[in-house]
Amino acid sequence: MQLRIHRLLSKTKTAGPGLRFCIWVQGCSRECKGCAAKHTWSHEGGTLINVDMLLDQILHTEGISGITFLGGEPFEQAKAVSTLAAAVRKHSLSVVTFTGFTYKELLSCDCKYVKQLACESDLLIDGPFSQVQFDLSRPWVGSANQQYWFLSDRYSKNDVFDRSNQIEIRIDQTGQALINGMGDFSKIRALL
Repeated sequence: MQLRIHRLLSKTKTAGPGLRFCIWVQGCSRECKGCAAKHTWSHEGGTLINVDMLLDQILHTEGISGITFLGGEPFEQAKAVSTLAAAVRKHSLSVVTFTGFTYKELLSCDCKYVKQLACESDLLIDGPFSQVQFDLSRPWVGSANQQYWFLSDRYSKNDVFDRSNQIEIRIDQTGQALINGMGDFSKIRALL
């Protein structure tokens, strides 16, 4: 089974509790106005990666507490993403999933893989980005409508609300600046 990804980042502290392995999936039909990740929208872009190979890479990354799925839209590749999520949880790693869908929309979906991915997520952060509700006062979200769903006993509000938003800027081998985390990206890009 393959997963279409935009980017992998083996260690970051900006996309959920603890040190995380982040997987940006490629493809999003939501296309929220003002989205900072427009480059992940195309369903044709990115790279196909074998789920078993990715699992092996995750399990050989020392010191991580879990994985985070970002987008793109993870639920648009629910079969592959839920399979990977279930596998990492068997190895005591946590799963954080960001989605532009609401939790209510996910629960009402008829697709068993969508429900499986929701069940495999310890923390689900839901809701489309809303430019008119732009708000960086809470960690990991960019608009006031987005919500945290604690779907296991792994995390609680204490693991979220004692944090502030952070960003990381990394320079790749080609000299390109890669930004991850949550912040006012238009201001950050202007500074760069």
